[in-house]
Formats: sequence, C-alpha cells, structure tokens
Amino acid sequence: MAPMTTSTSESSILAMADALVPVRILSDEDHWIINFRAEDLPVAEKECHRLFGFPSGLFTPDGYNPKTKKGRAQGYSTAILHFAPADRSGYDVCQYRTAGCTAACLNTAGHGGIALDVNGLNDVQRARIARTRLFFLNRYVFNILLERAIRTHIRRATRNGLIPVIRLNGTSDLPWERLRLNDGRTVLETFPEITFYDYTKHAERAIANVSGQHPANYWLTFSQAESNLDDVKRVLVAGANVAAVFMAKPHALPTVYAGRVVIDGDNDDLRFLDPRGVYVGLAAKGRGKKDTTGFVIRDWDETMRLDAWQNDYADMARG
Repeated sequence: MAPMTTSTSESSILAMADALVPVRILSDEDHWIINFRAEDLPVAEKECHRLFGFPSGLFTPDGYNPKTKKGRAQGYSTAILHFAPADRSGYDVCQYRTAGCTAACLNTAGHGGIALDVNGLNDVQRARIARTRLFFLNRYVFNILLERAIRTHIRRATRNGLIPVIRLNGTSDLPWERLRLNDGRTVLETFPEITFYDYTKHAERAIANVSGQHPANYWLTFSQAESNLDDVKRVLVAGANVAAVFMAKPHALPTVYAGRVVIDGDNDDLRFLDPRGVYVGLAAKGRGKKDTTGFVIRDWDETMRLDAWQNDYADMARG
C-alpha cells in the first residue's frame, strides 16, 4: 500500500486517535492488555468480552437504546459502540468537545446513570472505560473484536429481517474514515455494504463527508455547540446537516431555525435518512436541561437574530 499524504488537520486527527494521551504511569492491568496476544483470545465472542471487562459486548445491544428501538419499526437494526466519553478513561476520545457538551453528555442517560457509586461508576460505565482502554492499549486485539462484533450484528439483523446499520461514535468523536484495521483497510472499506453514521464536532470531517471525500457508506451530522457557530456556518454552506439541542419538550421543536428547516431528530436515530441542508433538532435531556453555557438553545427569539446568517451563507457560497 502506497503511503498516504495527509493535510495538517488530517494528521492531527490521526495523532490524537493513535497517541496514548495523557502521559501517565501504566498499571499492571494496562501492561497485561498491551502484552495480550491475539492467538490467546477465547473462541467464544462473549468470553472475549468478559475477559476485557465489557461482558455485555462491544456494541450496545440492538433495541436497548430507545431511539434505535424506533429504528426497528422502520426496518433497521442499529449497533452502537459506546466508549467512555471525553477523558473519563484516561484517554480523550472527544478532542473537539466544549464545556457545554461535556456537561450535558448523555453518557449518564438511561442505564448509564443508574446506581452510580461514589466514583460515578456502574457496570455500564466500567464497560465503556474497558472498551476505551482496549482501543488505545491494544488496537490489534480491539480490531479483531470489532470485526467479529460487526459480523455478528449483520448476521442477527439479517436473521430478523432487518437492515444492519452501525454507529461507532456513540459517545466519542473518532475519525473512523482514517483508522485502519489490521489488514490496512478502514472499517468502512471492510464493510462497504453496511451504512455507518455518526455525529461529529470536527467541521473539516463534516465538510469532507458531505463533499464525497469519505466512503459512500458513511454519513456524518455536525453537532452545534456554544462556541462553534462559525464552523456551523461553514458546514451548512457545504450542504451538511447540523444537530442542535433545544430547550423544548420532545417533539415540540421549532420548525425553522437560522433560516433552515428543523427536522425532529428524536423521532429516530437514523440520521442517514435525513434530507441534506437541515437542522436536526433534539430536545434537551438529562443534564442538558440544566445547561447554562449556551450549548442548549433556549431563546427562540435567537432565530430572528440568526436569520442574519443568510447573508453570511450567500457570501461564503460566492467566496
């Protein structure tokens, strides 16, 4: 395979995904993970998962998430990979996070927030940390388990008469279009018949995606935050979608925002079915209801102020 050339931004993405961040003393368990040999993996997939500390599996079981359950009614079976978000595992998987999204993260929504101990952990949180540590400490073994998990998901979905789709950044923001499996291909290239989709706060990724620079089976939706409005403008001009969280009751979202149509993102999680160039509205949930950073949009009058963006859209499109 010929060496790839990358832009500065692409190189920084690869560096952040491959580096062991931050510098810290490795534990005995860390060394055990690092030195674990692929040939020693148990044959049974469930035993592999138990061995590394995520007995429920690499993916969140299909239908376990309320929004993916809605997708089943439309004929889709979604598997989601949940890492420990931000730097909760000791490794940062959300390099472009803001204070607002970090505070409002849905990591503790649902089962992730039940019966937390004094350290803010339960079995769900420990499993997410374990997956993240394996990803950073022994990528070779992680890749083997990832391929197995995807093939298992495909078989189960097909057996149930559903279309398998996959979201690898359930609580992370990693560049899967760049990360290589053990044979040198990306997961998107390895499974070209499967639709993958994610949210991202990296504007260049969202623009590259909508511009056709990523494999056709990958769909990205850009996430608006309190401090990335300039990026939002660029992404919308490029034709990509932007997700935003509103202080509203579910299914009571504005119909237009910043001069763009708002679709209800709480109806399902199937973002790859959305029309292009729209806002994906999401109602604030969990900790997001207490947001004070501006991450959650509270003032509907802001729509009028942001209509001025239309001039910016036109200028940027001409430029």
